[in-house]
Amino acid sequence: MSETQPPQTQPPQTEVVSPGPQVAVLVYPGVNELELGLMLGLLTPLGLPGSAGTPDAAALTVARSRGSLLCAGGLVCTPQLIFAAVPILAGVLIPGGLGAQKAGRDPAVREFLAQARASRLPLGVVGSGLLLAGEAGLLSGRSVGCPAPLADTVWGYLPADLQQGRAVSDTPAELPALYSGPGQLNAAAVVLAFAAQVWGPEQARQAAERTGAAWT
Repeated sequence: MSETQPPQTQPPQTEVVSPGPQVAVLVYPGVNELELGLMLGLLTPLGLPGSAGTPDAAALTVARSRGSLLCAGGLVCTPQLIFAAVPILAGVLIPGGLGAQKAGRDPAVREFLAQARASRLPLGVVGSGLLLAGEAGLLSGRSVGCPAPLADTVWGYLPADLQQGRAVSDTPAELPALYSGPGQLNAAAVVLAFAAQVWGPEQARQAAERTGAAWT
């Protein structure tokens, strides 16, 4: 007499959810932790729930190595990814910091940003991060907003126009979008304009409301 075999069951299928657009936040020794935290805080609501700090996050910290970095105020930051391991990106953000100008002369940083520009990725830069972008050749011929104390230095990178103390959106059809302006808490206007380009205006508005940031 043959035994009855139990019916075969299939394991439940796990739905794979796309993280959606992801952007890189460039970190380096001496990065300003306030501007870094503001970028990550504003963009966190735009990712999957519970994805902050994971490879599925909306914003990923990237650097030339995964070694821990000392930030401008003494905090320690460990980047999530090295440049070679970043996923397909929708944009790049550069916070300011004491080491910005030096970081802009780093060949690995310059190559990463050159590839982002070749891919026409939107770029958001705040505060002294403009020195990094300028050293990497990303400000020449562009309309730029910057902190007033940095104006003379930023002019040396040959922007077409420079507006002190204002957030500026430079979005010509033939070039990647560039969002730039003052740093510290004023960086929120730049980050949200950048977010509107990547995720759409409504998503950026909702992110501003959830975090209490002022943006129109």
